[in-house]
Amino acid sequence: MRLEQLLEQIDYECVQGTVDTDVRNLINDSRKVEEGSLFFCIKGAVTDGHKYVPDVVAKGVKVLVAEDPVEAPEDVTVIRVRDSRYAMALMSAAYFGYPANEMRIIGVTGTKGKTTTTYMVKSILELAGYKVGLIGTIEAIIGDETIPAHNTTPESYTIQEYFRRMADAGCQVVVMEVSSQGLMLGRTAGIPFEIGIFTNIEPDHIGPAEHKSFEDYLECKSRLFRQCKYGILNADDPHLEAILRGHTCEVETFGLSERAGVRAENMQLVSRPGYLGIAYTVSWKNKNACETEPEDDRLFDGENASEAEKQQAAGVEKQTGNGDASDETRFDVEIDIPGKFSVYNSLTAIAICRHFKVGPEEICRALKGAKVKGRVELIKVSDEFTLMIDYAHNAMALESLLETLREYHPHRLICLFGCGGNRSKLRRYEMGEVSGRLADLTIITSDNPRFEEPEAIIADIITGMEKTDGSYVKITDRKEAIAWAIHHGKPGDIIVLAGKGHEDYQEIRGVQYPMDERVLIREILEEDARDRMHSFYNN
Repeated sequence: MRLEQLLEQIDYECVQGTVDTDVRNLINDSRKVEEGSLFFCIKGAVTDGHKYVPDVVAKGVKVLVAEDPVEAPEDVTVIRVRDSRYAMALMSAAYFGYPANEMRIIGVTGTKGKTTTTYMVKSILELAGYKVGLIGTIEAIIGDETIPAHNTTPESYTIQEYFRRMADAGCQVVVMEVSSQGLMLGRTAGIPFEIGIFTNIEPDHIGPAEHKSFEDYLECKSRLFRQCKYGILNADDPHLEAILRGHTCEVETFGLSERAGVRAENMQLVSRPGYLGIAYTVSWKNKNACETEPEDDRLFDGENASEAEKQQAAGVEKQTGNGDASDETRFDVEIDIPGKFSVYNSLTAIAICRHFKVGPEEICRALKGAKVKGRVELIKVSDEFTLMIDYAHNAMALESLLETLREYHPHRLICLFGCGGNRSKLRRYEMGEVSGRLADLTIITSDNPRFEEPEAIIADIITGMEKTDGSYVKITDRKEAIAWAIHHGKPGDIIVLAGKGHEDYQEIRGVQYPMDERVLIREILEEDARDRMHSFYNN
C-alpha cells in the first residue's frame, strides 16, 4: 500500500525521504519486522521503540514513524508525528480499508460487567438474526473462529485486522470491551463507535504501570463518550456526571433509580438446588427510545423481508401493541446468573438492543440462555448444592461476589481460591481476609504460582485469613481441592471456585500447563462414577 494513503487521516511531517513509496506491512514490534516494513517507534512503559531504529533498519524497514528525532539511512523515509500510538491506530484503519465503517460498532467500558454485557448483547442480537463479532477479555469471536485474548482491548493494528476479518465474514455488528488502558494508549482511536456504554466505575487499575490516580482512570473512561454517537450510561453510578464531562454524544441511561431511562424494578432472587438466578421487570417510555435505523442495507430489506423480519423491524410498535409513541414498554425478565450486578448487566444489554429494534420475546429468550465462561458460571454437579466458577481474582471482586451470594441465604457459602505468584502480597492478605469474613468455609489452594512456591503464597493468604474467625482448609493441589469441595458439599451449600474463571491453564515456572476447572470437575465426577461402579461389583 502507498504510504501517502496510510497518512491521509493524520497530521505529520515528512522529515526525510518521500511519502510516494510502498509499504508492505505495519509493525511496532522490532522482533517482527521484515523487508519493506513500516515501523512505529512507540514509547512504552518498559522500553522505547526509538532505540530500536538501527536494528529495524538493518532488517529492511523502509519507513519510520516517530515522535522524537531519529537517525536513519537516506533511503529510509522518516515520518514525524505528535503521537506514534495515535498514528498507528489511524494508519492501521487505513491499511485495512476502514472496515469499521462497514459495521455498527458497540463499545463497552467500565470497571465491572464489560465481559458479561458483551456476551449478552451478542446473544440477543444473534437470536434476532444479526451476525455479530466480539472482542474482549476472554477472546475475539469472528464467525465460528475464536481467538484467545491477551489484552481486554488489543493493540490498534490487531483491532483493525479483526474488524477487517469480521466485515469480510459478513458481520453486521461488533461488540467490544473498551478498557481504560485501551483508551489511554490510543488503541481505539479513530473507531466510529455508534454506541458507547458505561457500566460503572470503582477504584481499580491504579498504579505505576496503569493509572496514576482515580481521576486519571475516570478521565480515560470518559473519552469513549467523545467518540460515540449514542452514549448509554448507568444512571445510578455516583460518577456519572464526571464521566459525561465534555461528552459529544446523545445520552441515554439505565438503572434502578427513577431517573433512569431504561429501568429495572420488582427484583426477585430465584433459588433452587443447583440453580441461582434473578428476575425483574424492565420498562421504558417509548418517546425516549431513540432507536436508530440500520445504515447498512444488508440488515433489513423491506421489500423482500419475511413476515417475521417485518415484525422484528416494527420494533416498539410490536412491543406496545399500537403505534402510540407515548406508551410504555414493559416486560418481565429472568436470567440464569445470580445477583444484582446481573440485573445491571442485562439491563445494559437491553438498553443497547433497543437500538436494533429487537422485541421483548427475543430479548427474554436470549438472556435466559446467556452464559459467559468463568463469570458466575454455574456447573451442574448435584441436585442438592450449587457449584460455580468465577474469575474473581482480587479482593474487590471476591467481596462483591460473596456478598451477592450471601443474599441467597445458603446453608453454607464455601469459597475455594488461590492467588497468583509474582504479584502483590497485599492482594493475598486482602483476599484471605475477605473470604474469612464472608465465607463459612474457605478452601485455600494454588492458582498460577509462576516462579513462587505455592506453599509460600498459601501462607500469605492464611495471614489474611487469621485476621478473621473464618474456618479454612489447605489443599495445595487444585484438582484435589475441588474434589474435596464436591465430596463435602451439603444440601443448600453454594460452592465458589474463584480466581481462574475462563483460564484453561496453570502457570508454573514460566510454563503454562493445561488446566481447565470444567475439565477437572468432569474428571472428578467420572472418577467418582467409576469408583461407585467398582465398589458395586466388588460388593
